[in-house]
Amino acid sequence: MALDVELSEIRDFLARHEPFSELPAEVLGRLPARLTVEYVRRGTEFIARGRDNHQLYVLRSGAADVHDAQDTLVERGEAGASFGSITLTQGNPSTFSVTAIEDSLLLVIPEDVFHELCRAHPEVAAFYDEQRRSRMRGAVAELQAPTSGSAILKTRLHDLPRRDLVTVPATASVREAATTMAGEGVSALLVMDGARLAGILTDRDLRSRVLAAGVDPERPVAEVMTADPVTTSVDALAFEAMLEMTARHIHHLPLVDGAGRPVGIVTTTDLLRIEEGSPVYLAGDIAKQPDVDGVARVSARLPKVVQALVEQDASADDIGRVVTAVGDAVERRLLALAEADLGPAPVPYCWVALGSRARLEQALAADQDTALILDDSVEDAQLEWFARLAERVTEGLVTCGYPRCKGDVMATNPHWRRPLAQWQDEFTSWLTTPTPDAVLHSSIFFDMRPVHGDPRLHTRLQQHVLRMTPGATTFIAHLAKQAEAHEPPLGFFRGFVLEKAGEHRDSLDIKRGGILGVVELARVHALAVGSPAVHTRARIEACRAAGAISDELADDLRDAFEFMGYVRLRHQSAQVRDGRAPDNFVSPGALSSFEKRHLRQAFSIVRFAQQALGRRYLTAFVP
Repeated sequence: MALDVELSEIRDFLARHEPFSELPAEVLGRLPARLTVEYVRRGTEFIARGRDNHQLYVLRSGAADVHDAQDTLVERGEAGASFGSITLTQGNPSTFSVTAIEDSLLLVIPEDVFHELCRAHPEVAAFYDEQRRSRMRGAVAELQAPTSGSAILKTRLHDLPRRDLVTVPATASVREAATTMAGEGVSALLVMDGARLAGILTDRDLRSRVLAAGVDPERPVAEVMTADPVTTSVDALAFEAMLEMTARHIHHLPLVDGAGRPVGIVTTTDLLRIEEGSPVYLAGDIAKQPDVDGVARVSARLPKVVQALVEQDASADDIGRVVTAVGDAVERRLLALAEADLGPAPVPYCWVALGSRARLEQALAADQDTALILDDSVEDAQLEWFARLAERVTEGLVTCGYPRCKGDVMATNPHWRRPLAQWQDEFTSWLTTPTPDAVLHSSIFFDMRPVHGDPRLHTRLQQHVLRMTPGATTFIAHLAKQAEAHEPPLGFFRGFVLEKAGEHRDSLDIKRGGILGVVELARVHALAVGSPAVHTRARIEACRAAGAISDELADDLRDAFEFMGYVRLRHQSAQVRDGRAPDNFVSPGALSSFEKRHLRQAFSIVRFAQQALGRRYLTAFVP
């Protein structure tokens, strides 16, 4: 009778706490007889970091602390809290320790009973999946703990002190605009045509375009302003704004919100106050170089910059933006030097980046992926000018440490150096009559971003593609099958699949099997919903908003992508420190147990998402 009363008390206790409160009454009634009760004294470590665990502990009374690999307190549990689910779902050994901080009573659920509950009751599995996701986010934060210095790349433009926006209507006179600037004490203001940003007027414009030119101050401000100015998102990183301003030789940059509405102006002075040791100075030095050798000499500092950023509190996403922005600066300077030698371009053109740099996700050890979009007015005789331009820039990039693309996806290839209409025809062919080979070779061109020249050519091509992709179901299915085929390097028993031969034997290709898995998943979903986003995290958010993936999967993919990217950057940083050339091949022996554990978890997330992708786009029926 006493035993029945005790089992009844345990049942009632479990019924008050998640996830057991969601179980059917008959299942909950049988559960107490399948567990044991364990008493532990204060100070007892009942889950040890680095040791295997095969039980779920539910705290019936008392309290316990969870510490991570750095011995940082990450959680304090009281009655009803569960411990041990991550080792039961993700494998051993444990990366956390759990210690009773009071005399405590534990309900101990065996591993087989735990798995039986998860299989039979999705709500139980979902509860512990959320606990796992929370720990993955903690893993990313822990891996990024700074080892020296302070953050220098965390500042976003919306975090800068900003005064109220100063504007004048396009109908205002130059005198009225100058009076407004003097009265507000600003060096620039925005000129508005209703709600649309029409232009920007700076104090330099007043000196050079009005006073020096003898313009009547009663003339409309629209005659002396810079029309349709370059803008940047208020959510952009400060260093991205600085690089944009340096490349374009401007000192004021309008800020816009997500809807494209102007919300302020940032100046070079604002940015210089943030951090004088920022990588923006690397890009600034690149822009000043008089020749290719000078560009190569300065850009050779990039690996050391990445090493410093890894040792500080910069995320993989932020570091990817830095590496990308420096690559952009190199390319723009090489293009400017080539144009100075070759003379003016015969027709407008747009030099575009492809692949990881188009996505703002470039790491070290990247090769070239470029193309040229030419204005349709180009004549056959003028094509030679662009061939010479492409060859000069490509050779310059090799000198600066960016090897030629092994697949010949470069502007030096005439097939990827063509007029806009031909590009539109090429994309139309890919989207309407896809073949496996065409899809394999075309996927990189759906990650495209303008770097230099007339961006309107890229915009017109992008708009053409976006009009067609939502209806291109066969192409999307082929693309999904290709993404599904690139499985993460995780074996059947959760062991890593390593390279079997060559110079990288017994190492893990973290880019091909893991990082690109998320890139390809995000690309497929984004194209299917007609999103113009190219950055992988932006694509994930666009797909979440469109309902293509769940909130849970979006969070998982975002965190897994960040974690894998950061492990790669730490690996490359160590190679730079040791004087070796950086690559994407990580030796498992160089990884901590913490990193191995969470890489397995990240690869599992990718594999699950690939399986969901196949079901959504019916890849089983794609030839």
